[in-house]
Amino acid sequence: MHAVQYTLYFLVVLAVLIFVHELGHFLVARWNGVRVLTFAIGFGPTLFSRTSGHTEYALKLIPLGGYVKMFGEDPQEEMSPEERSVTFYGKSVWQRMAVVFAGPAFNMITAALIFCGVFLHGVPMMTADISVVTPDSAAEQGGLLKGDRITAISGHSVRGWDDIPDLVRASEGHAIPVVVERNSAVVELTVTPRAAVVQNLFGEDVHTWQMGIQPTGQMIPHREPPHIALWMGLERTWDVTSMLVQGLVKLVQGKIPANTIGGPILIAQMTGEQADQGFMNVAVFVALLSVNLGILNLLPIPVLDGGHLVFLLAEGLRGRPVNDRVREVAQQAGLFLLLTLMAFAFYNDIVRLFQGTTGLEPPAQEIPAPAPTEAPATPVAPAP
Repeated sequence: MHAVQYTLYFLVVLAVLIFVHELGHFLVARWNGVRVLTFAIGFGPTLFSRTSGHTEYALKLIPLGGYVKMFGEDPQEEMSPEERSVTFYGKSVWQRMAVVFAGPAFNMITAALIFCGVFLHGVPMMTADISVVTPDSAAEQGGLLKGDRITAISGHSVRGWDDIPDLVRASEGHAIPVVVERNSAVVELTVTPRAAVVQNLFGEDVHTWQMGIQPTGQMIPHREPPHIALWMGLERTWDVTSMLVQGLVKLVQGKIPANTIGGPILIAQMTGEQADQGFMNVAVFVALLSVNLGILNLLPIPVLDGGHLVFLLAEGLRGRPVNDRVREVAQQAGLFLLLTLMAFAFYNDIVRLFQGTTGLEPPAQEIPAPAPTEAPATPVAPAP
């Protein structure tokens, strides 16, 4: 029963992501005067279609992707000047680049809007209450006690535990003023953080500064006003994007094992797990996958949007299109690489099913942060 539910959740989430991506291509193509022949979600046999104007809107059987077919996709096709003016290749290089880039851009915009909505609705925030003060630590020497609630560090207000690590790291080992609530009284202390080595989300050792405290784990709902929520939505999208790009780089460098790559089965499993936790978790997961889809489609692989952008950029710089034979060979190589990656992702998914794990569990840290919007350490590989 769970497998059926997870599959349905997966199909809905995937359809949303693909729709947003293809909608970006579609709208920007139309805005630039390109005639669109087909707007399709999925591949294979058509389940449903409706034609309006010049465009057929279709839902296909295989939901692992989608496409926007534009008029005159073959630049060598014979046609009148009037027809040429409404083709994709009849537009300037920069207009074509805008059409291609719009798909990933819409994925990023969607993620930012979802994150904004999450912060408006309210997210669980870990309180800044101390449950443990490590013996002989900087915190103990500074006078912090179990039960204290940190309200300010270095003059900056502390809303929750998530604010503490950054403020402590910023001290770089210098003494910092810490304000706490203790038995309804305000107490001002001075703490000198100590150097420590912790593991980041990628399992790497990172040098930082810590006071030596642990949270109670108590969570409270926290809502942001609209203007703050919008900024935080953009900021969180940037953070997730940066994390994903770092993950891809470390994957290529071999610092992250290749068996952490995931495919559709992993996405379905994680979607179902998030759905069990409630709608907000699903919304955040969709935002994370939307960023994932946007970034992966910008990789310079010829069959992806990033590859098309490379060809268009070369055309813009050279003043003439890339040779057809070069483009054809590059696209064949890109398709082979993409299919190989998807097959490897499927293989990892199947191995994880037998092992009963997602393989994306982040390492534990002394000062944990709430993770309602935390990205996987390594990318999953949804279909383009």
